[in-house]
Amino acid sequence: MNPKFIVTGGGGFLGKALSLRLKSLGLEVHSISRNPYPELLEAGIVHHQADLSDDLRGLRSVFEGASALFHTAAKVDMWGLYEDFYRANVQATKNLLEMCKETKLSKFIYTSSPSVIANGNDLCGVDESMPYPEHFEALYPATKAMAEKEVLLANGRGGLRTIALRPHLIFGPGDTNLMPTIIERARSGRLIQVGDGTNKVDFTYIEDCVEAHIKAADALDKNPQAGGRAYFISQGEPIKMWDWINEVLTRSGLPPLSRKISFKLAYFIGGLSE
Repeated sequence: MNPKFIVTGGGGFLGKALSLRLKSLGLEVHSISRNPYPELLEAGIVHHQADLSDDLRGLRSVFEGASALFHTAAKVDMWGLYEDFYRANVQATKNLLEMCKETKLSKFIYTSSPSVIANGNDLCGVDESMPYPEHFEALYPATKAMAEKEVLLANGRGGLRTIALRPHLIFGPGDTNLMPTIIERARSGRLIQVGDGTNKVDFTYIEDCVEAHIKAADALDKNPQAGGRAYFISQGEPIKMWDWINEVLTRSGLPPLSRKISFKLAYFIGGLSE
């Protein structure tokens, strides 16, 4: 009998890539997502449609006997209601941790975000010792930080080992979010450069991100000290974000961006949209 692994958000960019990779290793893979994804079933992945913020006792049999759970599902929107972010990012994580505890599932790998330590200032060369800020600029990082804390605090309780990974701006084949959003907004005239274009970011290639998740699960088996901690994941090669975006637009047959606004104005507009 092959080992069983669970991936939440299996229909998303990372979740799907991770599910397919695990399946290619000959493992039994179960995906849990809010929406149906026939392509997962076609790939031999067992898919369960459910809202993770609801009672998960109906999925108990999925958790029983599983070797590890990869929690990649999240609400990643820029704006929205606090209640929606809390349910999707915090309550869902709490529910999963509780189900792992009840079914004796031993490994919990959480996909977090570098934004959990963003404090409104430029961050360069920081490591995992960087503390959470006292105030968050948006609801996504605020609720992701809350969920990450829950995951790390659960390490060692009832035999559960937990770890959090913080990949930044995942890109590559199969991207359903970053690249399509950039291109769609550029085509509709809604993509505007924020800032003076000098800000650098460190991207994460999808295959490297998948590999990091698999290695994190292995590390929880081989090194007890790896648990209860968060780790940044990236290419280690910061580049100017807006130069990269303009390169994407050029290769897509679109003109480079010409309109710009300041960070302060962008946050003001975002606040009005809420």
